Amino acid sequence: MLHDTIKACRSYRRFDESEPLSRKQLVSWVDAARLTASSGNAQPLRFAVVHDEEDRARVFACCAWAKALPDWDGPAPGERPGGYIVVCRDVERTLADTFTAWDEGIVAQTIMLQAVEAGYGGCIVGSFKKRSLAEVLGIDAERFQPDLVLALGKPVEDVRIVDMPADGETAYWRDDAGVHYVPKRALADVLL
Repeated sequence: MLHDTIKACRSYRRFDESEPLSRKQLVSWVDAARLTASSGNAQPLRFAVVHDEEDRARVFACCAWAKALPDWDGPAPGERPGGYIVVCRDVERTLADTFTAWDEGIVAQTIMLQAVEAGYGGCIVGSFKKRSLAEVLGIDAERFQPDLVLALGKPVEDVRIVDMPADGETAYWRDDAGVHYVPKRALADVLL
């Protein structure tokens, strides 16, 4: 069953904005994520939960969407995330940037898997205006540095895994119908 959840856990970038996520739902995902492993058990991560419509619009304005789709400016109104969880690093608790990146990856994937299990989806956004986002969140950016934005909601797009082409091209794409394709290496190609 976990394999199926992982397979369904794609980067969704278009959502049914009429189905916002509640604070309670977002906090429940953070509650599970806080229990995951942490390098040296330093637990340097803090989480900003964004569910209010106005705050979601402000967070959205700070984010960049889909580098491999240069002609797409991101989700249109009505297709924007129904909530966000912003993963921040407490610089006073950080052992090393590398360790924190591991911790962030663990918590981000944990939250994304929970979202899929609950009938939602999301996208881990690493391209955003950090200083502007800290201002939007009302946090001290010198101490709590935003490192990841988890855009979450009820997906309205079809995202499909396809075999990687022979030339090894990894870029994702969309067809004329808006179906989003993500090439993945074959199992035989990743085993050493």
